[in-house]
Amino acid sequence: GAFQTKGHSARSLSPEEAERLAKDRVLVSDFKQLKLEKEAQKNWDLFYKRNSTNFFKDRHWTTREFQELKACREFADQKLTILEAGCGVGNCLFPLLEEDLNIFAYACDFSPRAVEYVKKNALYSTERCKVFQCDLTKDDLLENIPADSVDVVTLIFVLSAIHPDKMHLVLRNVYKVLKPGKCVLFRDYGLYDHAMLRFKSGSKLGENFYVRQDGTRSYFFTEEFLSQLFKAEGYEEVVNEYVQRETVNRKEDLRVPRVFLQSKFQKP
Repeated sequence: GAFQTKGHSARSLSPEEAERLAKDRVLVSDFKQLKLEKEAQKNWDLFYKRNSTNFFKDRHWTTREFQELKACREFADQKLTILEAGCGVGNCLFPLLEEDLNIFAYACDFSPRAVEYVKKNALYSTERCKVFQCDLTKDDLLENIPADSVDVVTLIFVLSAIHPDKMHLVLRNVYKVLKPGKCVLFRDYGLYDHAMLRFKSGSKLGENFYVRQDGTRSYFFTEEFLSQLFKAEGYEEVVNEYVQRETVNRKEDLRVPRVFLQSKFQKP
């Protein structure tokens, strides 16, 4: 089972957790950090090579969590154009296209291999989606998507994989294709999520930023950091809050604290 709350206060650490995080001060060397940045695409490509399409479960929770996908319509069967920025192998994209026949989706990913998996999926149809490889920090989205043409952009567990110094470039890129008055739906790892507390010593790249054993990286967001990031690029904050879940594994009697940040920012 899982117990969930939403709100503006960050998760409180236990004394043991606080002590462990306080001790973990040593950062990965600058040389290795540059190497990780240079090899980011290769590392994600290898991740998809190893895990194929099996790693992430299909995300059928998207429309439940983001009522905006329904609410942003003026009438029930209005056609919506969405962009899934960082689509992976389509775990979010395909459930959405199946559930909602009035969506056309643009989808892009950093990993060429992930994009190939999306194109090979039996549900992929060029009439309903256009998928392309893209580094959101430097490849102009306008090469594939008309300006001011998208109703909803989803950024789901994407920004956390990007170096914090480059996150603003993603938001700037996305801003160009979003229609005025429309929004970005965001969900990603929050500060003190269980995954952050599991990193071993020697994994720290910077404040709230870590590297996994496979070379992929993960940032853990605070509400304030995300808010400043979006507002600096001209967005207005609509919703920005922590989602705290306690996932209970009854068999092993384990309680795992999950923390996400779930937000909505609008282009004026």
